[in-house]
Amino acid sequence: MALYGVAPQEMKPTALVLNLFVSMTSFLHYYKGGFFRPRIFIPIALASIPMAFIGGMIQVDATLYKRILGALLLFPVLRFVFFKSTDDKDLGTASVPISVAVGASVGLLSGLIGIGGGVILSPLLILLKWTNQKQTAAISAVFIFVNSLAGLGGMVTRGVSFTGDMVLYITVAFAGGLAGAFAGAKKFTHDSVKYVLAMVLLVAAYKLLFTTA
Repeated sequence: MALYGVAPQEMKPTALVLNLFVSMTSFLHYYKGGFFRPRIFIPIALASIPMAFIGGMIQVDATLYKRILGALLLFPVLRFVFFKSTDDKDLGTASVPISVAVGASVGLLSGLIGIGGGVILSPLLILLKWTNQKQTAAISAVFIFVNSLAGLGGMVTRGVSFTGDMVLYITVAFAGGLAGAFAGAKKFTHDSVKYVLAMVLLVAAYKLLFTTA
């Protein structure tokens, strides 16, 4: 949506609605595989949900919105390029105070910008050495779901409108997700998918940060 110049007032609620569908599908996949770690997720989520609701209530200037979103898109790029999965033997114990601080901060940004927060939380979990790659994916997926729901709740309080295009967006997102899952599992290596996605995100971040279109 950033690449095609969708207006922030439409981009934000649409992204959050898409998050609800796609993140829950992803979470169920990882949950069935036994990768979800509730002891890490719960304190982060309890702090993030009310902050995401508050963030959803805040109306952000369109230019500032694009600049913040562009900066946040650099987080997954850094993760893809520089962060490797932590070996299970190197995993440490999650700190509750740090979890609460991380959850509150990421939750506020999630509701404010409409991104779900997984792109910020994932590299932090790996950097802190609390989770491996698949555990990170499981926690981030359900984190995106609860924060998107809270962010939407906050937006509804100020009378946000939802467009009919959302049905089309959701359909396309699911179709793309299925095609991407097949291609990632059968046709392309993990690294090739990772670097292609990093390039797409870099282009989107550049457009948001340095252009006015």
